[in-house]
Amino acid sequence: MSSVSPGRSDAASMAVPGVASLSSAAPAKLAAAVAGMDHAAVEAVCQWLLQRECLKPLDLQRARRLLQPTDGSLTGLLVRLGMVSERDVAEAWAEQLGVPLLVAASVAELPPPSLELSPRFLKFQQAVPIQCADGQLAVALADPADRYPLHAIALAAGRPVALWVGLRSEIEALIERGYGSGRSAMGTIVEHLDEAGHAEDDVEHLRDLASEAPVIRLVNLLLQRAVEQRASDVHIEPYDATLKVRYRIDGVLHDVESPPASSTAAVISRIKIMARMNIAERRLPQDGRIVLRVQGRELDVRVSTVPTGFGESVVMRLLDRQSVVLDFAHLGFDADFEARLLEVLKRPHGIVLATGPTGSGKTTTLYTALAGLNTDEVKIITVEDPVEYQLKGINQIQVKPQIGLDFATALRSILRQDPDILMVGEMRDLETCRIAIQSALTGHRVLSTLHTNHAAGGITRLLDMGVEDYLLASTVNALLAQRLVRRLDPELAIPYQPSSELIERFELDRHAAGAPLQLWRPGSSAANPTGFRGRCAIVELLVMEAPIQRLVMQHAGEQQLEAAARSAGMRTMYEDGIGKALRGLTTLEEVLRVTHMAA
Repeated sequence: MSSVSPGRSDAASMAVPGVASLSSAAPAKLAAAVAGMDHAAVEAVCQWLLQRECLKPLDLQRARRLLQPTDGSLTGLLVRLGMVSERDVAEAWAEQLGVPLLVAASVAELPPPSLELSPRFLKFQQAVPIQCADGQLAVALADPADRYPLHAIALAAGRPVALWVGLRSEIEALIERGYGSGRSAMGTIVEHLDEAGHAEDDVEHLRDLASEAPVIRLVNLLLQRAVEQRASDVHIEPYDATLKVRYRIDGVLHDVESPPASSTAAVISRIKIMARMNIAERRLPQDGRIVLRVQGRELDVRVSTVPTGFGESVVMRLLDRQSVVLDFAHLGFDADFEARLLEVLKRPHGIVLATGPTGSGKTTTLYTALAGLNTDEVKIITVEDPVEYQLKGINQIQVKPQIGLDFATALRSILRQDPDILMVGEMRDLETCRIAIQSALTGHRVLSTLHTNHAAGGITRLLDMGVEDYLLASTVNALLAQRLVRRLDPELAIPYQPSSELIERFELDRHAAGAPLQLWRPGSSAANPTGFRGRCAIVELLVMEAPIQRLVMQHAGEQQLEAAARSAGMRTMYEDGIGKALRGLTTLEEVLRVTHMAA
């Protein structure tokens, strides 16, 4: 991504023929200089998007058929139709033209007041002039295929301008900041909300409110911003006098701009209608699902509502099917650990359990394992709640407890389907555990998840649930425990030498394996203020070998089991995390945060 370095302004202005001369040109020459779209550049941008799989070929064909002379450029139409994200198009234009990409947060100065421009013109043309650090004037365009606004602003300013590329949403925010009243996009929308007082039990009125254009735009804006900020969850929480919205980004919740409390009923009703929930029922928890397209991404949104003292709290989990990468190395597994795990997964029968709390990446790990095991020679069936990602060539079953299709019922039925590999979403009860164990005893490979803090804790949890010790020892091949830590942005990470106190306290030298001791801390930039981008797993793998099997038969405690596993070569999550911190993948603070070792 290009930065907003002012040093590139001269090159940018030279890349736009005629801009400098037009600063003093007669208005009559303007039309001749800017006639027509830059169709060659548009085609180059479309090819860039196709090559990077940001755009689907069928979507491009559809947009070509729909394009009308009054629609502007093809890339602009693709964004408006939601076939591609604003950011992807902006990055493509910036790379094709060799010009900077605008980051609105880093813009310190807008043009001087002497440059009188109509806000209506700027909004219509999706252009904004900005003052560079060296005093030059730049114009950010959302659609550089149309150079008319660039030339028009150069003529109005009476001096050369440089071309930058920006996101439409950021350009609109800068226009409002410099030429309007400083309202945000949300502030502009909420001005038109209906705040007339009505009883919340008036279902028809709630339905009407949720169908109004401002409410629809408001909910769409919340989802759009969540996608732009790479959020995995959106939390909407009503309180006495506020409506709080938070995004979970890289596993950490962040407060964001929220709608007014008066919009609570309308916003929540809109989400419930989209998720096909009963908007009249506000006393019971509900679950729903929304399939939609935002910024060119196909999202599967899982919606959950629960009643609270001030209304319904809503959580939306955003599952981006296009962004998931089913690869152990991408998840953060090193080569030695991956080789050991694959050896266990390829055993002809037995159970492999992934353990950890909600949101620790267990299901993604199991999907990655299934993707590697999926060949034409085996039949794989999964029973999940919910089915998070569709895997080609695998039969996936969604449980429906309301009609009696739970994990145990589905497992009993699919064994008659002659599967080779089974994946059970979660070991929730003794009946499900026993059917899975019987499947392993009869020659099947079974993968499942369990909610425990450590790998050794999975054994004691199964024993507490009532699983017989001899069955557990003979059928479970391995237990994998994991957590997710935020991954440092390599472009912003700052190295530093740990103090002797830090080295001694956390035994860093023991984990360095002879390499120089060095840790990293996150830097920051306007585009990435946290200094983190994405997450990776820290893991531990307990393989059920003879010494541990004997301890299971003796009903040994979690600490004894972990000590035996470590003697057999198991590396704990904490140790794996320290190793990743020393390699610069994450920070020491992140490892301590998720492994509870800070005390």
